[in-house]
Amino acid sequence: MSKDHGPRLDDQICFRLYAAARLVTRLYQPFLDALGITYPQYIVLMILWEQEPCRATDIGQRAFLHSNTLTPLLRRLEEQGLIVRERSITDERSLNIFLTDKGRALEFHCAGLSESLMQDSSWNHNDFKQLRQLLDLLLNTLSKPE
Repeated sequence: MSKDHGPRLDDQICFRLYAAARLVTRLYQPFLDALGITYPQYIVLMILWEQEPCRATDIGQRAFLHSNTLTPLLRRLEEQGLIVRERSITDERSLNIFLTDKGRALEFHCAGLSESLMQDSSWNHNDFKQLRQLLDLLLNTLSKPE
């Protein structure tokens, strides 16, 4: 029987994205482990370093995380003393997220992390810029409501 039928791994863009994401995340792991945070927590902290306070729903949208993933992640960040969660005064359904001093201090430790991890790559700045633009296009296309 011929193996020409059905999906082939080598033809799948989804596999390449999955594998690349795992490998890139693995580069961050030793550094984030030393700080006591996970990669998804790092993503949330980066969002807050850019804009604080931030509504939990906005963090979820920006990080592509559903509430069943985001809620325990935020709870752990609060238990670590990195954020504070507060109900909005004007809308009690809305949860505002604030950094603590400890959470703000991590930004200094993470400054330049991505650049330093990618320096060992044979890619140059333009290669990363082109990839980022293509991935932004893909994310925007895939995240549009049907």
